[in-house]
Amino acid sequence: MKITFKGDYAIKSLLYLSARYIRERGAETYSQIQEISKDQDIPLKFLEQILLSLKNAGFVRSLRGKNGGYTIARDPEDIKLGDIIRLMDGPLSPIACVSKSAYQKCDFEPRCVLRPIWARVNDAISGIVDNISFRHLVEMESDMKKKSIEDFVYQI
Repeated sequence: MKITFKGDYAIKSLLYLSARYIRERGAETYSQIQEISKDQDIPLKFLEQILLSLKNAGFVRSLRGKNGGYTIARDPEDIKLGDIIRLMDGPLSPIACVSKSAYQKCDFEPRCVLRPIWARVNDAISGIVDNISFRHLVEMESDMKKKSIEDFVYQI
């Protein structure tokens, strides 16, 4: 598994929209693409492509007009990190013969000593990213920001 810039930016933009959804207590508020681009340091043209992919997959919605932009399409608890990685960067497996979503048979498979190892690697990665929701990521980010602020507090 390799996470590309496209995958990383998709995760960051969805994290941004998830945080806003949680802050607004589920209210349907829209963020303009320029705002997301600036806050997450994502090139605007690249972000347009990413948000279109997320929209086509049903993770975000868009609204045209003055008060338009992008919003998350479902509760962040229902979106898993693994969903976005697979959408943007493809299967998680290190090799196609152990992939659950893009399996390809190999003639060497019955006698391959490495296949069980790659299967364990695949299961370990899936076990992590498929159990982390975007709500959890927002909470983790919030905790990191609080800790960062606490580190700057000077005690006399």
